[in-house]
Amino acid sequence: MKVLLTGATGFIGRAFLARAGSENRFSLRAAVRKNAGNLPVGVESIEIEGLSASEDWREALKSCDVVVHTAARVHIMQDMADDPLAEFRRVNVDGTLNLARQAAQAKVRRFIFISTIKVNGETSKFGQPFRADDELSPVDPYAISKHEAEQGLRQLAEEAGMEVVIIRPPMVYGPEVKANFRSMIRWVGKGIPLPLGAIHNKRSFVAVDNLTDFIITCIEHPAAANQTFLVADGDDLSTTELLQRLGCAMGKPARLIPVPVGLLKLGATILGKRAIAQRLCGSLQVDIGKAREILGWTPPVSVAEGLRRAVRNL
Repeated sequence: MKVLLTGATGFIGRAFLARAGSENRFSLRAAVRKNAGNLPVGVESIEIEGLSASEDWREALKSCDVVVHTAARVHIMQDMADDPLAEFRRVNVDGTLNLARQAAQAKVRRFIFISTIKVNGETSKFGQPFRADDELSPVDPYAISKHEAEQGLRQLAEEAGMEVVIIRPPMVYGPEVKANFRSMIRWVGKGIPLPLGAIHNKRSFVAVDNLTDFIITCIEHPAAANQTFLVADGDDLSTTELLQRLGCAMGKPARLIPVPVGLLKLGATILGKRAIAQRLCGSLQVDIGKAREILGWTPPVSVAEGLRRAVRNL
């Protein structure tokens, strides 16, 4: 089986290549930009200009059975684009659907799209996790663009007969993680006192090793065809618990001050950091029951092990 991977130099793409390449389960081809750097031994590379509505994918798609599409314009906390939604649509909708149409024309059997839990919404009610078939509520430009791409892919699946699998992960963590998760690791590692010791929310996360394992399951399992799945570690944590577990993984105490959530939110609002406070204090839970029932999938890596791997080389 030949698999084409987009986003091969990204966080998820690199982890997928490392896992799939080490097991020799597939013939791997990676679509990369010029000067993308070295890929693992045995991975064929095809140069592309980028993810756009005009990109020619014919060479990359030759003889491919499955496309794993991880490339995207990702969520940006402070987007400086004049029209962020237009930019997200240009890449995540137009670029994705252009690739998918050409994949269907090339007789690719299955197209696996890495979306985001933000398509379901920004927060879930405590104890009421999002499910794959819930009513959707994308809010920001990134989530809207992913939702529109999902819709286009489903329509293409009906028209062209190509199987489409949509995967919506929450925050992904692991070795070389960036952005907010890396910031939390850095805070704990430096022993910075944090006013986050009294947060009793629940949030789902997914170790990159669990996500790559699930992607491989979706490549191989017949029942994954034309399904949408939510994927997570299956062990939800409060922000306070996450920081404490990060401390355990690093062998350092997390220095947490039990500031009431109301005061945290008030202070964040005054400082113009309301969105950050929402992420730290709000709940976002994911129900992976559908993945368990349809695919028989269980996360192979525990949260404790996932966190140890995430901080190992920092």
